[in-house]
Amino acid sequence: NEIRFNYFDGKLSPQGKMPWIEYNHKKVSGTEFIIDFLEEKLGVNLNKHLGPHERAVSRAVTKMVEEHLYWTLAYCQWVENLHETQKMVSLFGPFSDLLKWILCHLTKGIVKREMYGHGIGRFSEEEMYTLMEKDMRTLAGLLGDKKYIMGPNVSTVDATVFGHLAQAMWTLPGTRPERLIKGELINLAMYCERIRRKFWPEWHHDDDNTLYESEESSEASKTYSPLQDFSFYSRTETFDEEGNSISQTPDTDYTGHSLFDSDVDMDEYRDHEQCK
Repeated sequence: NEIRFNYFDGKLSPQGKMPWIEYNHKKVSGTEFIIDFLEEKLGVNLNKHLGPHERAVSRAVTKMVEEHLYWTLAYCQWVENLHETQKMVSLFGPFSDLLKWILCHLTKGIVKREMYGHGIGRFSEEEMYTLMEKDMRTLAGLLGDKKYIMGPNVSTVDATVFGHLAQAMWTLPGTRPERLIKGELINLAMYCERIRRKFWPEWHHDDDNTLYESEESSEASKTYSPLQDFSFYSRTETFDEEGNSISQTPDTDYTGHSLFDSDVDMDEYRDHEQCK
């Protein structure tokens, strides 16, 4: 019999790591080992469509994000942007503000110490942000106009990349990574929103009021779905220095649907076809 429980109490694994899982009384920690374990036990593999070269690229990108970009984002979250991070921590009770302050400053000290041990923390703040920007530009260049990092189908590298870029998108207001992802590297913002809508349709903000519908929807069946409007991220044209249009984004849709609507519609259509 399968025994599966989900706990979100912040408890660490026996190795002192997160994330970790317990499945049928067996504990597994570390993202890579968890994925290998679940692939073996459940027979699921998000990378089955990838060839040997693509698998190698996927692993290289995963390690760049987990072992390099991770630290620069952690610095931004827990050192430079600590005051804003403290506001996001959920603690309740008569001493909640004091506890949040203590927790955040303890975490700041831990992050700085571990970054120094890693080596990246020995650089100046400006040098760390230079490294972060290079990593984010690498991801943007690799993604290009593709739907996911490795092509039209989602793979495990997308889980890694999204998990890190989501911090820049939604938890680091006003910081350099947020300005970069929502400005020059707009394809990364569109990528994050695409994944958010497909896998977490219930994840939305209180002020979401975007009309979302499929191309097959009738007037009677059209409904409002609480999805945040990121349509201002879409750049439909590129201009040269003289203001002449030189290219158009392939994902531009003049029907009124956003890029993200089209993506979700197509995914739902494929899922429906596979079930037939």
